[in-house]
Amino acid sequence: MNLKAWRETRSSKARKWVALRALAWVVASVAAPTVSFAQHVYEAHLHPVAVIAPARMQLDTPQGAAEFPLYLSADWNAPQPRIERAVIVIHGKLRNADVYFGTAEKARDAAGADPAATLLVAPQFLATLDTRVHSVPADMLRWKDNAWMGGESAEGGVPLSSFAVLDAIVERLADRRLFPNLKHVTFAGHSGGAQVVQRYAVAAHDLRTLADAGIDVRYVVSSPSSYAYFDAERPDAQGRPARFDPAQCPSFDDWKYGMQARPAYVNDRSPAQLEAAYVQRPVTYLVGGNDDDPKHPVLDRSCAAEAQGAERVARAEGYFNYLQARHPEGLNQQFHVVPGVGHNGARMLTSPCALATMFGTGSCTK
Repeated sequence: MNLKAWRETRSSKARKWVALRALAWVVASVAAPTVSFAQHVYEAHLHPVAVIAPARMQLDTPQGAAEFPLYLSADWNAPQPRIERAVIVIHGKLRNADVYFGTAEKARDAAGADPAATLLVAPQFLATLDTRVHSVPADMLRWKDNAWMGGESAEGGVPLSSFAVLDAIVERLADRRLFPNLKHVTFAGHSGGAQVVQRYAVAAHDLRTLADAGIDVRYVVSSPSSYAYFDAERPDAQGRPARFDPAQCPSFDDWKYGMQARPAYVNDRSPAQLEAAYVQRPVTYLVGGNDDDPKHPVLDRSCAAEAQGAERVARAEGYFNYLQARHPEGLNQQFHVVPGVGHNGARMLTSPCALATMFGTGSCTK
């Protein structure tokens, strides 16, 4: 779909949303002048997972040993000389890695990729509440609620960042004794998983290990509720970057929405350093053309998220506009609308553009 035409068709909706948002803040300030805004509005949707992934990744950290559950399409503890491509699919807030692993299998088959040459990895970031119904070892990593989505440290096992777990997966894949012919790695996520992929692409520590091994890395960011911005600008009524009034939302620029109050994993580099590395990474942003419901039940409606737009299409378009404005020399990134699709992970991750990025087959439709 042509991006210019898409922007034009959505401009009137954006103006209406800004007017309504301004009215809502006026009403709120009169009715409740001491309102406190929560950064993460997902708690009502938290339920224990149905199943825990059967494979285990053993981790040795300065704080002690830990283990982490995941799904694997092949035994990565043994040499796999036939594997040339790895796809790491991150689940959303439901932590249903089994569902996303199944979607990854369907995507692989739809792309016509050789199963013997493709490793599928579906990590599972458990929440502490999952231990209420599942018996897990004391050293199993688990996070408070959705803290794993922003790279925060585990609450159980050892205090390891969820992003450090992804680093450990990267390190395993870069081991040429295990994967002597690996050439491509893609991180892919939809919704909450896309939030993880986008923030990890901003903050990742150990991607150099893959580059040094001659392995390219790509990212698919599909329909997240929000993005990490690098300064205090947010989309205006036309979806163009403009200075945001913090009086409307004091936490609008806190991580994972912006660069303030970053967790330890992300706080070792300046925002400028993070941005410079990020815009060089090949990121494909996808959003469903019908994923435009401002009252969608799993849309982040915190004020920090709403500062980025009313719904997912507006937020996706606004973020890409923001990056383009900051980098007129060009981006190593692309944005595509998937026509006729709402908030559906299976359809998004099996769309032509997702398949092209994950498996190198076909091309993105415009």
